[in-house]
Amino acid sequence: MPDPMHAADRPATFGEVFADREFRAIFSASALSWCGDYLAKAAVTALVYHLSHSVAWSAASFAVSYLPGLTAGPVLAALAERYPNRSVMVTCDLLRACLISLVALPHMPVPAMMLLLFTTALLNPPFDASRSALTPRILTGDRYVIGLSAQRTAISLAQVTGYLAGGALAPYHPRLALLIDAITFLVSAGFVRFGLAFRTVIGEPPKDRHLLRETGAAFRLVWTNPVLRAIAFVVLGSALFIVVPEGLGAAWAATLSHTNAGQGADQAMIMMAGPAGAAIGALVISRLIKPQQRHTLIRPLAVVVPAALAPTLLIHSAAVVIGLVVISGFAAGGLITSTNHLFVSALPAPFRARAFGVMQFGLQAAQAVALLATGVLADHVSLPTVVGAWSLAGAAGMVVIGMAWPSAAEVDATVEKVQAQNERAESQARDAALVMRVPDEAVAIPQDQGPPSANGREPAAGGHPASGVRNRRSPRAAERSAPRQELPDHDLSRGAAAERPVA
Repeated sequence: MPDPMHAADRPATFGEVFADREFRAIFSASALSWCGDYLAKAAVTALVYHLSHSVAWSAASFAVSYLPGLTAGPVLAALAERYPNRSVMVTCDLLRACLISLVALPHMPVPAMMLLLFTTALLNPPFDASRSALTPRILTGDRYVIGLSAQRTAISLAQVTGYLAGGALAPYHPRLALLIDAITFLVSAGFVRFGLAFRTVIGEPPKDRHLLRETGAAFRLVWTNPVLRAIAFVVLGSALFIVVPEGLGAAWAATLSHTNAGQGADQAMIMMAGPAGAAIGALVISRLIKPQQRHTLIRPLAVVVPAALAPTLLIHSAAVVIGLVVISGFAAGGLITSTNHLFVSALPAPFRARAFGVMQFGLQAAQAVALLATGVLADHVSLPTVVGAWSLAGAAGMVVIGMAWPSAAEVDATVEKVQAQNERAESQARDAALVMRVPDEAVAIPQDQGPPSANGREPAAGGHPASGVRNRRSPRAAERSAPRQELPDHDLSRGAAAERPVA
């Protein structure tokens, strides 16, 4: 994935990435929304429990945000390819602000709150898919990898700060936390609307398109393309293990601590160790490892994710467990950073949003399976034994998956073909956007009727009177006079995909 802006052996810098005005806008919008989301999650569980006095309802209010990804998520993500990404993101933000504000209304029944929360969560897949499709159009080459690293770090920090702030507000002002979340969506919409340039949809889908068929095409692309399929197996496989400490943190801490205070501290540290390690791993891999070397680390990192947790089978020290979870999270963060760049590089541009929906569906399904399986097993066998055995089996499985990894020549051939196709697709989309943008001087005289000339007749097309022809520029003229600087010239051929899937 060469990029003339950077030497192949020199990683991009955060300064170069944040110098891009559009990335600053999309990063700020996303980070703000993430903080508000985690703030609201902590507050809404307390609010629901206070109103219902039911642990089940409280847990359901937390879990409801995952339901769209496991149900209609891939289909909703396909919407992000029907309309311009900026428009989809702004619309989703405004609707989420309204819905969350309704949740904060006093005397709202708990079932109605759950319905509103579920409806709000339905807007997450199209927003996230649009951001995923738009980011490689803003950042190319290794700058895209650094941008992903910055986003992953922001997610981890938002998770920590959001939970802390939400937990502090929950006992006293839970509805205030929900209103703050609504405000973050409004501000996010402003960042997106006024910070991003308008970009047309890449490609022209058939007029008789159907969401289910489009979603099915994305599943077929991911699971029939050898490179994309290999990445999917590695990423989804790692999700089976990295989520276990976070999901079973409370029960795990109970087996390691003998006091309530110690148990609470251990639970918090175990649950936070994975995200913290992932943030560090993403930063280290993206900044200290040369771009051409990252792909060679994918298979080793995939094995380390589960293998790091295997010693918990024999070691029952909270400090050691926390350290092992950090190592596993570090490997997962580095793995996601490397595979995401390769995935985007081998992915046809018209499929970006849908393929993101497919991967999100797979990730959430894998996490649900892992938590369900380990939770059920832990009811019959000690939890450390379950986690250790689960991780040992996972390490062996990752070795097998690594043996089926495509050759370097196959990966390079796929990426080169996709990039060449994608360069044409992006060029066509850019030209279409320029033709659609009519400069001010081109519309100074109305299309239907120009100002009368001295002799009462309409001016001609070239500004000459008496021809009776409307003053209208050709698309070519509009394109030549359009302010090109408003649409940054980002060459997608170095960071992503193309018009057609690659077999």
